[in-house]
Amino acid sequence: MLKSFPCMQIRGGSSKGLYFRAQDLPSRESERNRVLLDALGRDERQIDGLGGANPLTSKVAIVSPSERDDADVDYLFVQVVVGENRVDTTPNCGNILAGVGAFAIETGMLAVTSDETRIRVFMVNSGNRCELVMQTPQGQVEYQGETHIDGVPGSAAPVLCNYLDLAGSACGSLLPTGNVNDQIQGVAVTCIDNGMPVVVIAAESLGKNGYETCAALETDNDFKSRLESIRIEAGQRMKLGDVSHKVVPKMSLISPPRSGGHICTRSFIPHRCHAAIGVLGAVSVATACILPGSVADGIARVPDGNHKNISVEHPSGEFTVELSLDDAGKVITVGLLRTTRLLSKGEVYVPGSL
Repeated sequence: MLKSFPCMQIRGGSSKGLYFRAQDLPSRESERNRVLLDALGRDERQIDGLGGANPLTSKVAIVSPSERDDADVDYLFVQVVVGENRVDTTPNCGNILAGVGAFAIETGMLAVTSDETRIRVFMVNSGNRCELVMQTPQGQVEYQGETHIDGVPGSAAPVLCNYLDLAGSACGSLLPTGNVNDQIQGVAVTCIDNGMPVVVIAAESLGKNGYETCAALETDNDFKSRLESIRIEAGQRMKLGDVSHKVVPKMSLISPPRSGGHICTRSFIPHRCHAAIGVLGAVSVATACILPGSVADGIARVPDGNHKNISVEHPSGEFTVELSLDDAGKVITVGLLRTTRLLSKGEVYVPGSL
């Protein structure tokens, strides 16, 4: 016998995952996680589940109406850690967040009010908030459009993500070590958390040029071992504890831009090289670029003014982060452009013995 759970599969930004209503899953966390592991797959190929054997396609959104005055829905992100038979709810995911508004409308959780619908999302993982601006002509979500984002073929309708109060999402402060520049195992790093805990490292300090392919970086075992050693020590300094079994902090190698952007990146999530860059990871990297004395200072080409569009180059293109600063240089708001598409509706089946 098999047991079924209603869900939708949605592409959010450059990721995709399964979206559930919280009420349709077990309330006990351990039972809920067992359902999600069976739904997406427990082995590295995820042959017995709907995951795509990649961190970008092994994600889950759990959505419910919010009881908060400043939010319409609550969103819990769950990362199924491919091949390790476990989940991690430590980080946020800004890509999967881009599909939360569509899911809330498709399920009837929220009503469409006009040709443009604004949805206030409370991100349960970190306690941060984001406003999604959806295109909803004729009373339904518009998925087709002319907006293109790198890492996704074709074009779609825009989803504007306006992030609020991101600093210290997981670590409690923008610079969790108290420093803009730290030395870890003889390497200069910037440990930063503006929506996602990230360790920013100049690629050349690890013997790389920063323009390598993901495959070349992933097959360099000595490099990966050193990167992981730095990550584990950085996690302790960033007040994240033992991160050996966590997907944060992310690691981001940076180098001078070479395709017209402001910084070039190669990011790890945390052990696989990202084919692009995560939404909130890009925000943290872009924020590091504007901090005097950070490892990005002198590498990034930062535009002038209090409103900065930072183009973050990555292996499959670029990601533009809009930063609005106050006169003291503090980031007030962050704006990002994403797209989303509903892929399927139905039920996912797991073993009835659960």
